[in-house]
Amino acid sequence: MGFVLAGGMSSRMGADKALELLAGRPLIAHGLAILREAGLSASIAGARSPLADFAPVVEDRQPGLGPLSGICAALASASACRAVFVPVDLPLLPASLIVFMLHHARITGAAITLCSVSGFTQTFPAVVSRTALPMLQSELESGRRGCFSAFQAVSTRLGQPLHALAVELLSQSGHVAHSDGLPPVRWFLNVNDPGELRRANLLCAAPVG
Repeated sequence: MGFVLAGGMSSRMGADKALELLAGRPLIAHGLAILREAGLSASIAGARSPLADFAPVVEDRQPGLGPLSGICAALASASACRAVFVPVDLPLLPASLIVFMLHHARITGAAITLCSVSGFTQTFPAVVSRTALPMLQSELESGRRGCFSAFQAVSTRLGQPLHALAVELLSQSGHVAHSDGLPPVRWFLNVNDPGELRRANLLCAAPVG
């Protein structure tokens, strides 16, 4: 199962970023397409606006507590043993990266699987096992709402390393590729304000080569 996290305040964008257009489509549609192209059923977690026309919506039981609350609500609703989470503001991720991360999670049995770019571990996309739900919920209820620190806490409590796959190596080896030819460093452009949205539109429009 896959979930697009869309519960942010969009304060930097000045409007609901889930509905802002990138290459003629709302950002929420891009996030859902990434998951569907990876072969997953796609839902929306933690939406603050009516997005049910795009996909099923899992309501956040504790709105206002950030994406970790949306993750917990989504995991509680999931029937699969693990779920993939992508934020609505990362619309340039390739579906092949999601496919590889899921494969790695299944092979290793890791509770949390992330990736890294330029040596920096990224919080999203994330593949999260349902077994992590009680520990994530505990972090949330303790007031520790950061997703990355919660992922670290889960891995520590389970005695596992925090798996972070280097996207540059995956790209160089041919395991992962962007359908538009974008290099890995571009995949993680956060579209949080109008300037970043303009930049993402330019990347989508620019010829590759």
